[in-house]
Formats: sequence, C-alpha cells, structure tokens
Amino acid sequence: MKSPTPTLLVTGASGKLGGAVVRHLLDTLQVPAERLIVTTRNPDSLADFAARGVTVRSADFDQPDTLAAAFTGADRLLLVSTDALMEPGKRLTQHRAAVQAAADAGVKHVVYTSLPSADTSHVSFAPDHWGTEQALSASPLGWTILRNAWYFENLAYSLPGALGSGEWASAAGDGRIAYIARDDLARAAAAALASVSTEDQVLTLTGEQAWSARDVAIRVSALTGKPLAVVDITSAQLVEGLKAHGFPPVLADVFASFDAATAAGDLGAITDDYARLTGQSPTTLDTWLPANIALLTQPH
Repeated sequence: MKSPTPTLLVTGASGKLGGAVVRHLLDTLQVPAERLIVTTRNPDSLADFAARGVTVRSADFDQPDTLAAAFTGADRLLLVSTDALMEPGKRLTQHRAAVQAAADAGVKHVVYTSLPSADTSHVSFAPDHWGTEQALSASPLGWTILRNAWYFENLAYSLPGALGSGEWASAAGDGRIAYIARDDLARAAAAALASVSTEDQVLTLTGEQAWSARDVAIRVSALTGKPLAVVDITSAQLVEGLKAHGFPPVLADVFASFDAATAAGDLGAITDDYARLTGQSPTTLDTWLPANIALLTQPH
C-alpha cells in the first residue's frame, strides 16, 4: 500500500537550485520538514535546514557505493544534475550511479533536471542529460523529466564584461532563448517532487517568450544607461576569445556550445508546461531584469 504522505529527497541541496527547491517545499508548498531528506557532500552547509527539522545526509556522487544508504527511506527523489563539467563523461557516470542507487534504495519515482531537446541539442553536455534520461527510462523507477530552459541568471556570465566594454560578442546570430528564472524552475521542481502523480512524463519548462541577444541588450542598455552593442562573431572566434580571457579549453568549448545551440534553435521553443505544473505564469524578462540588474553589472 502506498504511503499517503511520501518522503521526499532532494540531492545537491547546498547548490543554488537545490536549496531553492527545498525552500519552496517548506515555505511555498508547506511540506512538513519531517517528510524531507536533503543530501550534500558537506552536511554542515545545510545546518539551516537541519534546524527546521529536515533530515540532512551526506551523499558523494563520486562514491556510488554510499548513495543507496543516503537515499534509503525516500519515496520520491529529485536528482539535481551535478556540476561535473570539466571531465567529459563524469557527470553521466555519476547520474547513472544515482539512478541505480535510487532503485536499490526502494525509491518509487525520480524527478530529474535535464535541458531542452536533450537528445538533439548542440549544447556540449546534452549527451549527459540524454544519457540520464535513457537510464531512467530503462530503470524500474517512475520518472519525471524536467527539461529546464536557460536561466535568466546565465546572463551574468557574459553581461558584466560586455557592459564594461560596450560590446557583447555573440556567436548566437538571431537565435532566441526562452529564458526562465532559476527560482521559477526551483518552484516547478518542488511541485513535481511533491506531486502524487506516478506517470512517466517529460516536461519542458520555459519562459513565455524567447529573446535574442539583441533583445536583451536593448533592455539592459536602457536599464543601465550604458551602450551595449551585440557583435556577431564565429563560434571559433568565441572559443579563442574565451581562452584569451583565461577559460580552460574544455570550458571555452562548453560556453561556445551555448551560442551554437541558440543559433540552431535548441533553446528557443516555448511551452506552457510551467504553468500547468505550478498553476502560475513564469517571471518575465521585463520583470526579472530590473530586479536583478546588480547581478548583471557586477564583475564575476
């Protein structure tokens, strides 16, 4: 007999997305703390959640033998994709181990944070996500795939430097991105995790509009009073420019792939999956930008 009050587990809870998910579970959805388990490599970093009655456990995705014990007792689990980008293939290995551990621990349903068009995307690490989706499909677990569109917050990687020089070098052409706020994605993940739905489903979570670099530049220039021109360059030029600014070659290729994916249309699709999952509309660009302009003007 299924428990009417399933225990929910969030991995990577010390990260920005994972932490926001836990806050939405506690504060927005009013899930009792005793029904929540959170995992991290550094449990001390989650003392605030522990103080509220949440169970905090250590989980290291590089030690797969420890994961089943960390996941024991959870009915539904949110697998937040890890940040292992510097070693190709490492993240997929971590995720496959987590899927196996969830099955071994008796978890019933896994919610996973993927990216749009995971099977065809030009983003360099899309195969990690597609491979994880395939691992879930092949497992005995129920699953919900959340194909998260690009965060508004990702603009902070390029805009502070661009505002400093007045030029935003882009290899995205006229490609558009259906940006969405990270906090909205956290709310959606909390809703999916707390749901009683057991059906396997893929949801693509996007904003309600898709924007080109020039669309964003016009708005940021108006808000800051600083000129900002988009300069079209090739993907190869972008890679060389990033390396000249100190990016390791692997990371330069990753960032250049974002523009390649944008140019190819991989990040521009719009759905209403966010509203259907949460019952509300996602934050708009014109609301988010003024509220977060400091993030986009401070060097990182």
